[in-house]
Amino acid sequence: MADVTPQVLNRTLLARQHLLERVPAGAPLADPVAMTAHLLGLQAQEPLPPYLSVAARVGGFDPRDLSRALAERRVLRVLLMRGTIHTVTADDARLLRPLIQPFLDKVSRNSGASRPAAHVPLADLVEAGRALTADGPVPVRTLGTALAERFPDAPPSALVNRLREGAALVQVPPRGLWGRPGGVAYVTLESWLGEPDGAFDLGPEPDPETRTTALAAVVRRYLAAFGPGTPADVTTWSGITGIRAVFDALGDELVPHRTDDGRTVWDLAGAALADPDVPAPPRLLGRYDNVWLSHAGRDRVTPPDARRRWMGSNGGVGSVVLVDGVMAGLWSTAEGRVEVELFDRVTRAQGAELDAEAARVEALLATPADESVAA
Repeated sequence: MADVTPQVLNRTLLARQHLLERVPAGAPLADPVAMTAHLLGLQAQEPLPPYLSVAARVGGFDPRDLSRALAERRVLRVLLMRGTIHTVTADDARLLRPLIQPFLDKVSRNSGASRPAAHVPLADLVEAGRALTADGPVPVRTLGTALAERFPDAPPSALVNRLREGAALVQVPPRGLWGRPGGVAYVTLESWLGEPDGAFDLGPEPDPETRTTALAAVVRRYLAAFGPGTPADVTTWSGITGIRAVFDALGDELVPHRTDDGRTVWDLAGAALADPDVPAPPRLLGRYDNVWLSHAGRDRVTPPDARRRWMGSNGGVGSVVLVDGVMAGLWSTAEGRVEVELFDRVTRAQGAELDAEAARVEALLATPADESVAA
């Protein structure tokens, strides 16, 4: 069993996330749909972070390419990992939503936003939601009002929250399109992808073999993008439990490494670990990015002091700056200019690289919308 230091884990994560060196234009992963698939989805609570996530990883990225993929339904916005909105490929929406449904059921039971509608039979609520969206997307307020007419003893917002946790609802364009305003409007995932109602339901008694096969594929892909890791890491990233048995079932496909504190982390057999001394250039990411949200310790790129400065009472307080591979500050925009607030001083060379990265993000943000994309 080989030993791995925190620095090796940091650089390996950044390498697999393509945050050490951007994917060059023309390479297969330069396609934003391919990068979205490699990362198993992009954090998308807000419209901008998915674009920042791809821009940090792909050279010459044009945000209109991802916007076009969203309009063409090759990627979509749906409630998934950790009960948060993600931009994922259509195939990964099909794969992940049934696996994550038990976690979302738990969220629905425990969430203050959904609990006022907990007494409404879920099957009835889902049937009503499907009927209301049968003719196309419905704005969230309209959907809530219509549901409250059918279930008058529950608040509209709670009904919508419970519905989106109990059935896969897609946030349809123009929401999420580059440079285009758009409120939240919902339609079912099945309808959006042209599948029959209930096509992605896990069912009360899912076939164990089918579920295990799907989870094994997810674990392999998780390690390729976030590894080395542990079952607890996969659960933190996804909300899916029972991952230890999947690691065990993968057998010789995985190899163990021992960390400085005596823990065991697992990796794909033959996967390379990064050189701990390789430089990590500055990167500007969004308010949220799975690179720092997908491990149980959540410390591979976020020192505790820095994380406390980023973390507010309801989530991150600002967009994130990485310097030398770790969270080192926050950034915002004012009149088209990127303004960086660093937590500590950086070297002159790092400062120059940070200026270049800020200029790159300013150019990205100045990219006009693609008016040919139909919402």
